[in-house]
Amino acid sequence: MSERRPAPTVGQVVLGRRLQELREAAGLKREEAARVLRVAPATVRRMEMAEVALKIPYVQVLLETYGVPDEETTAFVELAEEANQPGWWQRFHDVLPDWFSLYVSLEGAAGIIRSYEPHFVPGLLQTEDYARAVMEAGTIGQTGAENLERHVSLRMTRQKLLERPDPPHLWVIMDETVLKRPVSIRGEVMREQLDKLLEFAEHDRITLQVAEFKDGPHPGTYAPFSLFRFGEPELPDMVFTEYLTGALYLDSRTEVSAHLEVLDHMAARAASAQRTKKILREYRETF
Repeated sequence: MSERRPAPTVGQVVLGRRLQELREAAGLKREEAARVLRVAPATVRRMEMAEVALKIPYVQVLLETYGVPDEETTAFVELAEEANQPGWWQRFHDVLPDWFSLYVSLEGAAGIIRSYEPHFVPGLLQTEDYARAVMEAGTIGQTGAENLERHVSLRMTRQKLLERPDPPHLWVIMDETVLKRPVSIRGEVMREQLDKLLEFAEHDRITLQVAEFKDGPHPGTYAPFSLFRFGEPELPDMVFTEYLTGALYLDSRTEVSAHLEVLDHMAARAASAQRTKKILREYRETF
């Protein structure tokens, strides 16, 4: 049986989907593919669903069975070997929940990240002190000072994504509550965070908008969520939404379309990127 992994990489998700497409194009059911490998059908399903690492000998046999040309097989195997390599975030496995590992992988592979945040500044845009204050106030803060600092370090390392030569386009809509919610008794924490947001607002690949109180309720008020769009044609848009003890990853066309429609609706109603800078400066003056 293939070795289970705590969370798939984006490469495993992409290649798993591709394996399923090749099997279906060959007119084979999972049971038939499993007989070729002499394994249970569940093993094939787990590989296709990226629930396990891609076992290279199995991949080679399946591709031959599906009639894939040698050149394409060689390229697929090379990609599978690369996809099986643990991501940089695995060194934070001691504090990184399994359900969040895939998020970090998606974040690093996406070309566009669109998010709605009703409570706090998004993690990719937080200062170190702001991140620490948020975590101290939440359940993470109950795990001890050492683990807390590991969480902060992970969050700061994630932000290196925005320093890449080819960073994703990050488009964030924050509720005005984010700017009014105190996260620390030290005013400089929020002051420095607002300064940082104003810096980010000048980046070509970052779009910030504030959903103002005066505009009333909007369809995204239920929970924070992020939508990822990728360059790989095999990987569809995906939506991540988090709750207290876990998260959901949605990739069905209906659910993704609904979230995209909500984001577009909120973006049309929220303060423009230019007005958002003015709002951030006004709040900055209050600290």
